[in-house]
Amino acid sequence: MPPEPPNKPPMKRPTPPPMRFGKNIMGWIVVTMLVVMLASILMPKFMRRAELKPFELLAYAKNDQIKTLIINEQNSSIEGELIPDIPGRKKDAPTKFKLPVGFEAGKPFMDELWKAMEGKRAQPVFADPPGFFEKVFPYLLLYGGLFLLIWFLLFRRAGQAGGGAGFLSSFGRSRHRLTTKEHTNVTFADVAGIDEAKEDVAEIIEFLRNPRKFQRLGGRIPRGVLLVGEPGCGKTLLAKAIAGEADVPFFSISGSDFVEMFVGVGASRVRDLFRQAKESSPCIIFLDEIDAVGRRRGAGFNGGGHDEREQTLNAILVEMDGFETSDQVIVIAATNRMDVLDPALTRPGRFDRQVEVPLPDIKGRCEILKIYIAKVKAGPDVDLHRLARGTPMFSGADLEALINEAAIAATMASKESVDMADLEEARDRVRWGRSRKSRVIDEREKEMTAYHEAGHALVQMLSPDADPLHKVSIIPRGPAGGATFALPEKDRYMYTRRWCEAAIGVFVAGRIAEEIFCGDLDSGAAADIAQATEVARKMITEWGMSDKLSFVRYAPSVQRPSFFDLSGKEYSEKTAETIDAEIKAIMDKAYEQTREMIQANGENVKRIAENLLKYETLDAADVEKIIAGEELDKPSMSELLDREAAKTEPRTPPAVPDVGEAPGVGTVPEPG
Repeated sequence: MPPEPPNKPPMKRPTPPPMRFGKNIMGWIVVTMLVVMLASILMPKFMRRAELKPFELLAYAKNDQIKTLIINEQNSSIEGELIPDIPGRKKDAPTKFKLPVGFEAGKPFMDELWKAMEGKRAQPVFADPPGFFEKVFPYLLLYGGLFLLIWFLLFRRAGQAGGGAGFLSSFGRSRHRLTTKEHTNVTFADVAGIDEAKEDVAEIIEFLRNPRKFQRLGGRIPRGVLLVGEPGCGKTLLAKAIAGEADVPFFSISGSDFVEMFVGVGASRVRDLFRQAKESSPCIIFLDEIDAVGRRRGAGFNGGGHDEREQTLNAILVEMDGFETSDQVIVIAATNRMDVLDPALTRPGRFDRQVEVPLPDIKGRCEILKIYIAKVKAGPDVDLHRLARGTPMFSGADLEALINEAAIAATMASKESVDMADLEEARDRVRWGRSRKSRVIDEREKEMTAYHEAGHALVQMLSPDADPLHKVSIIPRGPAGGATFALPEKDRYMYTRRWCEAAIGVFVAGRIAEEIFCGDLDSGAAADIAQATEVARKMITEWGMSDKLSFVRYAPSVQRPSFFDLSGKEYSEKTAETIDAEIKAIMDKAYEQTREMIQANGENVKRIAENLLKYETLDAADVEKIIAGEELDKPSMSELLDREAAKTEPRTPPAVPDVGEAPGVGTVPEPG
């Protein structure tokens, strides 16, 4: 091919072809016919007519002011037209009139009207009765045209959209979203924090790339892979990455898309989806939220053998059994409710491999944050390791929302980049809600909140088995009036008895501080009571941390065989009393130990509360200084507000001396 000339003119965008109406000419004809018919039928009904009374019509007849008069016995009415410019009538009044008359009852009126019309310019004329064709044809034309319009605009187009199989058959077609291999741009480089899950699906990618490698030794690749994990852990992203790494088409559909108002539609859509997938093999079918149709079957679960979801599940099972060894179709499903799935769905030969997609650990969170922070402009003070450490139990979706919230906050503050303060505020906003700094709080309520949070902060700082303190604030955030934030040193997968007792002590510290220093109680400890009770109940009923109840589980089973057992108890009333007594004993012990700690450090609690009222937010270093007896060297909240107000206040104009006064004596003119 010869090289292009250096001064090649820029390519012009081709002009789009004019719109053609050839394919829709039938539709335009039908619409035009309907408009004409409706106009011809409805226009006479909406024409302006004069409303005349019988005596008025007789008066016009006697005065020879009627131009035409038609007697219509078929409609029992008299129609006609008056002469224009009748004295006493308005100029814009309609001249045509129609008067309904019962000819049998109104015979005297008709006789009198007939006499009045004798010798006048207009003589009564009887209207010819309409024939059968005139009666029926307009309505046949109207309804026929209406049917043609509906057929053309709805049924015919829907049939074409359904591949020519008709309108109703389009319900049975799969509603999947197909991502071709040219547009599958997600790879394993976009997935972080789930390295073990990526290793579990690596052989599936190798099978889609080179199936003969497995057929050589007679091995069979898993037909289905079930991704199990909490919401937001990256199950859908992992499935897309598998398709991207294998460079194959990706059929994506949700479990709820199979269920429709018509019985049997779900099974039909399953068959259509698998048929198209086999035609496009090698490919991946991704069934998101499969628990919508894959729930456990049986009495009390799905409602019987004729349930629509059960028929859809049966179709999925049959289609997966129909895979041949040579079929290069991998079915990947995702769910966060592994406990409710039918056993036939997870047996070998169907979804015979379950891949756990867990919440990321601190290393995984750091890698995920690196992926998302690369999409925004970050400042030099951003410490992703510290941020990952302060986001335990955050999913990948939570971390993405964190980075996005920080970018939005930095943009609204007109910053050049996202700094660490934005990221920490975004973390607190994602987990606990937006801070409400403009909320007006009563001084008494603010003081009680300060002592409440001071109690939390002190016990969190002094308890060796509790998580380290991060910061404490009395700024309302979400439903809470204040908050004390911990910063775990590591991800916690097991909970020891000492940690649980220390956590309960931190929970009850706020209420104890209010009781000791404020002499009153409020409802702000409701969330603390709920969290402490939940930890204590799990210690007794699930984790076997009771000496009296020993190594026995008393919590209700999640996988209950039937929903007819609604009691929720699997133990006697005497055991229930023992459980309640053990929970109360744990709470009472933590309450007494925490009370002693707060009373022994009462002066520190007061100083923390006073500094909270002054600064509103204290970090761990500030609390350490307060406990050590040092003074904080930073501006208070009121000083910061004064500085902001000074920036916005207009400057006072300089003094201007008055003419005629002594030098050095002057007055300041009033502004404006």
